[in-house]
This record gives sequence, structure tokens and C-alpha cells, in this order.
Amino acid sequence: TGIKDADRHTVITEFIAKIPKLKPGKTKQALTHTWMEAFRLLREYLLGIKTKKKKIVFLDEFPWMDSHKSGFLAAFEYFWNDWASDQNIIIVICGSSTSWMMKHVMDNKAGLHNRITKYINLAPFTLKETKALLLARGIPLPHYEIVQLYMAIGGVPYYLNEVRKGESAIQNIDRILFSEKSSLKREFQNLYRALFDQYEKYETIVKALSLKRKGLTRQEIIMATSIPNGGSLTRMLTELEESSFIKSYQPFGKEKKETLYRLVDEYSVFYYQFSPQKNNAGSFMKISNSAKYRSWAGFAFESLCMRHSYKIKKALSIAGIFSQESAWYFKGDKQQPGFQIDMLIDRSDNSINICEMKFYATEFELSKKEADELRKRREFFRTKTQTRKYLINTLLTTYGLKSNEHSAGIIDKVVVIDQLF
Repeated sequence: TGIKDADRHTVITEFIAKIPKLKPGKTKQALTHTWMEAFRLLREYLLGIKTKKKKIVFLDEFPWMDSHKSGFLAAFEYFWNDWASDQNIIIVICGSSTSWMMKHVMDNKAGLHNRITKYINLAPFTLKETKALLLARGIPLPHYEIVQLYMAIGGVPYYLNEVRKGESAIQNIDRILFSEKSSLKREFQNLYRALFDQYEKYETIVKALSLKRKGLTRQEIIMATSIPNGGSLTRMLTELEESSFIKSYQPFGKEKKETLYRLVDEYSVFYYQFSPQKNNAGSFMKISNSAKYRSWAGFAFESLCMRHSYKIKKALSIAGIFSQESAWYFKGDKQQPGFQIDMLIDRSDNSINICEMKFYATEFELSKKEADELRKRREFFRTKTQTRKYLINTLLTTYGLKSNEHSAGIIDKVVVIDQLF
């Protein structure tokens, strides 16, 4: 395992110490040597293992081993290309620094170019996996409570391990993110710093995206952040998307240059909405009854639905039909005000699901005003896009739809949160 911000001598010393069954005196001998010597010792150790099975070597926090002018990467490249690649060996390299891993491993133009056998992206847990983790810890929360937790801290196991049995989602969120004693109280200050070089620029992009629910185009990001257009911006957006912080999508009927980037990392959205570092324990329990909370919950639920779009398709019995998710927006003109549709499922069977997402503590009951808006929205979308596809109004909500005279003929399909697990 690498050591963050340690010098070469310290990291090599720890590396050598982790090689089991090293002959007496070898550790002391290696202390002042280079990474070439360290990998030679690793080679000797592996040659001494007599087995027909694959030998597996884990190198954790790989970027942290590459301290300044250490020669680590060149030594590893030589170790792999000169010997290990022809042996019955699997080397698993892991690293939390997304910038470093993408630049020096995935996009390597030197000795590691095209050497990766399998790229494993450790994405956040889904709702189903989150529930399984909580159950394994003896915390049998109802789906509604899990959804609330997920909307605030996402599916990151490190955060989910802070959840306590016997506390509601609101209590857990308040304690985990607002309590002075919480290890996550100031997590945001370290999050981007640990993952990205020049992390301030990444935070600037994320902050700009947090202010615009539908997302920003590349040009809008440039204007909002003053980051110059070019390869560096492309790399930063790519790394943020690879790390599951943002998601890019091409709005329905729009050109590629109008691609939008949307902030989807639950914790980052929550942080910019509620600033836990500036509040104390008990703050979120008070906020949870406010209009500010309801506004955040609505947006967070939309993001949750988008993250679980494959489950929505399964619930709609269209998983076997080719489809693409997108959004649609109209900027408005002198005749019509602007509005947007946050989620569309454009299907190859000549149909489009127009999704309306509502986070409620009870069954959702459609009012006359809302019914009129949905009816107008569907027809406006048909007129502006000139689509001839069958348009299906689809409600995604917590506990389902309470039927009344307004919902008949307006809502065609309903998906509830139980179907997202």
C-alpha cells in the first residue's frame, strides 16, 4: 500500500517490509536502494512460490508510491514488460487519485500503453446493494428511509458504515453530516483533494453545476468558471464523469455541442445545498420540514431515478427494448415560457416515456392544475419536437398514485420506489 505524501525512502521501506518470507538481511539491505531493486526483490519472492495457480499481487494506492522523482513508474513498467507479463501472474493496481490513474495508467503513452487487461470501475452501490449492506449490519430500514439516506450520501460504503440501527434516516443524516464529532463533518474539504490534481478547478466546476439543476453546456461551464477551453477542461470533465461525480447527456433533439453536464454525486449536491460544515447537530432535523428541504429532495429524487434507469425500464417491462435516456428543455421565447422535462426514455418501438418524478411521504394525488400541466407539456413536446412517437406519461414516485378524476387519462404508467430495489 502506498503512503500519501511520503518520501521515496519511506515508501520503499514499507514496500519491502510487506514482501513475506524475505531472507534475513534483505530488508535492511534494500532500505537505501531504488524501486528497481525493490521490484527485483519482489520478483525473487514470486519465483520462490511453486504453484500452477495464478499468482495475484495487489498494489493498493498505486499513485502514492510514485513520490517525486522516485523512479517508481519506470521501475514498475520494466518489472512488468521485462518479466511479469510472461509469468502466470495477475497484478491488480488500485488508486483513489483519479487524475493520476487516468494520466499514468489508463492513458499511458509509454511502457504501460495497452497493457491493461481489465478496467474495474468501482461505482457507488445501487439501492439494492445499499439495502444488502445495511441488512448485513443488522439495520433493516424500510425502503423510504433508505431512499432518503441515499439521496444525501449516495451508495458509498464508507459513508453507509456510519448509519446506526434505531435511528431514522433524518437522524442518521443529521448525526453523520452535522455532528461535530462526526468523521464526515468536513469530508468535503478532503474529497476532491484526495482524488484530483489541481483539485480547486474540479471543485469550481462542481460548484457551478450545483447551481443549475438541468446542468450546463461546456460553453456555460467555461463562462461560469473562467477555465479556458481546451484539453485540460476535457480531461477534468472526463475524470469527474469517470469518478461518478457528473454525468453528461445529449438532450433530446439537440446537437452534440449542446451536451449538458449534470452534477449527480449525492453528497456533493447535499453539501452545496445545506453546507454541513457551517451547521451543528440538530440543524438537519429542523431543515427537514422546510421548503428548502423539499426543493432538494425533489432534485435528489430525480437524480436517484436517473441513476437507477435500468430498474425503471425493468419495471416498465421495456428492459429488452433498445432505449436511450435523455432530457429535453425549451429555453422559451416571446410566445411561450421555458420549461424542461428531466427524464425521457426514447424507445426503438416508436414510443417515448415522459417521466415525472415526485418524492412524497404518501401516495401522490394529482391536482387539476398538475393534470393540466402534464397534458399541455405532452402536447407542447409533441409540437416542438415534431415527433410522431407514442408519448407515455410516466410517474415515478414513492408510494404510487392515488386515483382520482384528474389522473384518469393523464398518467399512463406508474413506477414506485420498491421497484428500484
